[in-house]
Amino acid sequence: MDLLMPFMIGTLFSVSLYLILHRHLFKLILGLILFGLATNLFLFIVGGLTRGSTAIIREQETIPKEPYADPVPQALLLTAIVIGFGIQAFAIVLIRRVYQTFKSNNLNDLRGDRGPEKKKH
Repeated sequence: MDLLMPFMIGTLFSVSLYLILHRHLFKLILGLILFGLATNLFLFIVGGLTRGSTAIIREQETIPKEPYADPVPQALLLTAIVIGFGIQAFAIVLIRRVYQTFKSNNLNDLRGDRGPEKKKH
């Protein structure tokens, strides 16, 4: 499992970058979603998974006993997940609005000075 996770994270990063570099807006958003997932998984693996006691210090102790779970990566991941959902929701609404305005999802069709009222000849 320790050897499988870096390859899976690397595969997610490479697939997400491949999708981000496409000229289609839906693939761009899908790439951003996968990139966020790969980043969260990377931070989760780097933070480590400790199967032991919690990070709570008992009354009679001054420091937690080893092994204890580090709460900082978990809090960072929760924050990253919430921010990722917000960005994804904004991007999906943005894509829908661009499609309604320009009637195209291709980024090549959106280049130039033509606005929604001008049509391609």
